[in-house]
Amino acid sequence: MIESVEIYWNPLVWLIAFIVIAIVAYIIRAFGKKEHKKGEQAKPFLSGVEEPSKEAVHVRGGNVYWGFVEALKGYYGAMKKMHSGRVNDYVAWFVVIASILFVVLFALEAIL
Repeated sequence: MIESVEIYWNPLVWLIAFIVIAIVAYIIRAFGKKEHKKGEQAKPFLSGVEEPSKEAVHVRGGNVYWGFVEALKGYYGAMKKMHSGRVNDYVAWFVVIASILFVVLFALEAIL
């Protein structure tokens, strides 16, 4: 029973399966038509309606997350004051928090 389970989690089996699937996909793709005309064929089909401009259909992030930002306005205001936008600050925060987590985990391991 254990030998059959090990076959399914063998990385070489997964690599070979991926390569075989990629080759089959490439062969299927090769049967497609080679001719493609630029221009009218490249446009998306919208049931005969002219495609609107990108600016007219673009949904901005502020519109998508408006409810979250409005509900948590106090939190986001405090976070904006804390963040400077410099990568060095973010890396320093990451190192400090990771260090605290490691100390806490080490202390928990020593206790248990």
